[in-house]
Amino acid sequence: MSDLGSLLPILWGGFCTTLAIFGLTLLFSIPLGLLVAVLKMSKWRVVRYPVSFYISVMRGTPLLLQIVAIYFGSYYLSEYSGIGFSFDRFPAVIVAFSINYAAYFAEIFRGGIQSIPKGQYEAAYMLGLNRRQTFFRIILPQVVKRVVPASANEVITLVKDTSLAQVIAVTELFALAKKQQAAYASIYPLFVAGVFYYVANLLLSAFFAYLERKLDYYK
Repeated sequence: MSDLGSLLPILWGGFCTTLAIFGLTLLFSIPLGLLVAVLKMSKWRVVRYPVSFYISVMRGTPLLLQIVAIYFGSYYLSEYSGIGFSFDRFPAVIVAFSINYAAYFAEIFRGGIQSIPKGQYEAAYMLGLNRRQTFFRIILPQVVKRVVPASANEVITLVKDTSLAQVIAVTELFALAKKQQAAYASIYPLFVAGVFYYVANLLLSAFFAYLERKLDYYK
């Protein structure tokens, strides 16, 4: 118990970094994902094709590689182009996570939007609503209901994926747990870190279950 008492404050510091990565990723990736979903459905090929390529790259390559590419890529670009700008470790992680998860959310949102019957659009137009009003007042609330289960899976996965930030030496929860593993000469800190992840995902699962119940009136 004395070991746990000294270990918990250390791991809590790493967990706060994990929560920061988690929260900022959702803050940026969800609106970006909605925008990408709308662009993916554009009638204009010059818009649709580049967006489709972006989604394909983000979903077809490892997030780990994307983190490394953004961090070191911005550094080398700064060195050789003379732009004088490169990402620090933490911002590079946020950018990589945000553009990666935006691609996944975009496909979820696109599926939700396209699942709405065309008759609802026509009925909204008959009532005098314009396209913007139709989308935000009629379509989007129904889309939210339909995408909650799939979005919940992505959000829960994000909690675990935050451990990938250690690849560029961001000291999140799992990175600190590995350091403590060496200090304790035991895998005990890794199991304690696993409890942090489990409890976080347990709370998220409970929240999404509550959210689904609250949205049942959209049946």
